[in-house]
Amino acid sequence: MLPTTFRLAAAVLVAAVAAHARAAEPPTAGHEYLEFIKKQASELRSGDKPIATLEQAQTRNRELRLKLLAAWGGFPTEAAALNPQTHGELRRDGYRVEKVTFQTRPGVRMTANAYVPNRPGRLPAILMVHGHWQGAKQDPTVQARCIGAAKLGFFVLCVDAFGAGERGVGTALGEYHGEMTAATLLPVGLPLSGLQVYENTRAVDYLLTRPEVDRERIGITGASGGGNQTMYAGAWDERLKCVVPVCSVGNYQAYLGAACCMCEVVPGALTFTEESGLLAMVAPRGLMVISATKDAFQFSVDEAKKSLALAEPVFKLSGKPGNIRHAIFESPHDYSKAMREEMYGWMTLHLKGEGDGSPIREPEFKTEDPETLRCYPGETRPKDWMTIPQFAAAEGKKLLDARTPPGSVEAWAKESEARRAALIGTVFGGFPKAGPLKLQVIPTGHGSSYRLKFEAETGVSLTAVVEPGKPDAPLAVILNATGGAKASTSPTASGARKAGWTVAGLELRATGTRAWPTDKVRKTLDHNTAEWGLWIGRPLIGQWVFDTRRLLDALERQEGGLPRDVIIIGEGPAGLVALAAAATDKRVTKVAAVGALASYISAEPYVGQRLGVMASGILREVGDVAHLAALAAPRRVVIAGAVGANGESSTGDPLRAAYRPATHIWELLKAPKELVIQESADAAEVIAALK
Repeated sequence: MLPTTFRLAAAVLVAAVAAHARAAEPPTAGHEYLEFIKKQASELRSGDKPIATLEQAQTRNRELRLKLLAAWGGFPTEAAALNPQTHGELRRDGYRVEKVTFQTRPGVRMTANAYVPNRPGRLPAILMVHGHWQGAKQDPTVQARCIGAAKLGFFVLCVDAFGAGERGVGTALGEYHGEMTAATLLPVGLPLSGLQVYENTRAVDYLLTRPEVDRERIGITGASGGGNQTMYAGAWDERLKCVVPVCSVGNYQAYLGAACCMCEVVPGALTFTEESGLLAMVAPRGLMVISATKDAFQFSVDEAKKSLALAEPVFKLSGKPGNIRHAIFESPHDYSKAMREEMYGWMTLHLKGEGDGSPIREPEFKTEDPETLRCYPGETRPKDWMTIPQFAAAEGKKLLDARTPPGSVEAWAKESEARRAALIGTVFGGFPKAGPLKLQVIPTGHGSSYRLKFEAETGVSLTAVVEPGKPDAPLAVILNATGGAKASTSPTASGARKAGWTVAGLELRATGTRAWPTDKVRKTLDHNTAEWGLWIGRPLIGQWVFDTRRLLDALERQEGGLPRDVIIIGEGPAGLVALAAAATDKRVTKVAAVGALASYISAEPYVGQRLGVMASGILREVGDVAHLAALAAPRRVVIAGAVGANGESSTGDPLRAAYRPATHIWELLKAPKELVIQESADAAEVIAALK
């Protein structure tokens, strides 16, 4: 059994083991998407091979730093003042615990506990990164390695990750910073994985201000999500001389088929590296990877060995073959006493220059009541405390405020083409080359309707139920992220049929009967499949747009052409897919987003949205939902029943303000009536507005 302090880690383990077992079976409709993703990932990394020279390693490191920085949305060029504050102290046998906070970015403060040994002189230091323990830095399991190291003479700084511990949306301990909380960061292009890496570098900055710390002898360790951060921070920040990731190293491809926290996802990582590249960046500094035999597949011993095998040659080329070690324990996902003792020995060798790296016995100690370690006990946290969604909202507003509305038709023509190219190439990761459609037409047995089966791209077969309308009638393609059945039977589909239109209800990939069986994590319905798309640099929204384009190709082939009016109607989160499809395909003459998100900017976690429509950097590269809609101008666009990030209807001034950038474009193009914004999502009104 896993320790009771684990919440997400336990869920990850169960889901990963089950997913790996299923992946060995022949792919079914629900597994087709995973097989597709795995094949894409394998092709992306097919050229990986051991580095042959030190020069090659140095060149790759430089390239990886640039690509990682781009994936993380960049780091501030000027560091904010730390402005450290002390919030209390606990005196214990042989050490004291200081409760401190410091600023990592303007207005963003990190809560931390400093474990300071009662020893003279400058001490080696360890940055402890907690991982997914419920109490974060306060959790007894996390405290154990902090106290143990302090008693052995290490200055220890244990920090709360953004959104965890004392830094949640609320003030209570135990809040999870992933799923739709971390999702607010994706549109601004600052994923949680990168924010945490930068904050960990600021924690090192703080350590350097402490008179007790020897700046040349600093290490980092953590387990699970904290081990993941240990790997990234250790690769990125060369001030960290000893790096010990625990129960976290495997390889990116092993994540495909498993659940992982948003703090572990680096958008597009598989397009430029595997975990082996990150591990190799640590060379020639000390690196110990600790693995457990009973861990989840993505953190398993065998998967870790794959990454280590490609990293070890770089340590050898650097002249330090003994500075990389793999320690394996008969254990579940944990940071056990035996693992901690292994870490103490490795840190002692590389930060104190003592011993041979063998385990060092852990001193006896007693952990604290988690509440006593809090910088802000109970409800005492400042009212202006910056949370993840608030930070994301502030950054999003900065991006939008920096945009100047085009002042002429010519300026808009140039700007819209640049945005469209960025949407396809940068945000969506490009569209694949169109291959054979492999059309199949299957009668449904209900009148003239038929099921159209086609291949969107190699390994992705889709179906759409097509119900022909009157001769020369408009074609209405209905999209719904719940699946094709919902799309075909929705009120808007019924309304389109009553109007005599041809209706095609498309089942998008990884939805409906093609949905991953265990895709839901907490309130996020498409958590895992959306993350898998991010890993290969192709967010689901871009894949869904391509599915829609390919349906039009299939209908054009089957029917000998498309009607004069091609209408895309997206319902709920799929409304954003519809807008993006219209923005990127001029065959679409009209589009409606029904019940869709009014704005990506939110100061609170999203409610009722799909992770799949959160594309990294869309606010930076294209703009908000209104800017996306504007790329369809001057064609007819209907916004009906838009909702806010909280899932409630967006009406009145907030709705008008959200769509002001789009209104400006239609007015500029002298077609203001072609943009229809209505508060009601009533199907009859939507169909009427599209006529």
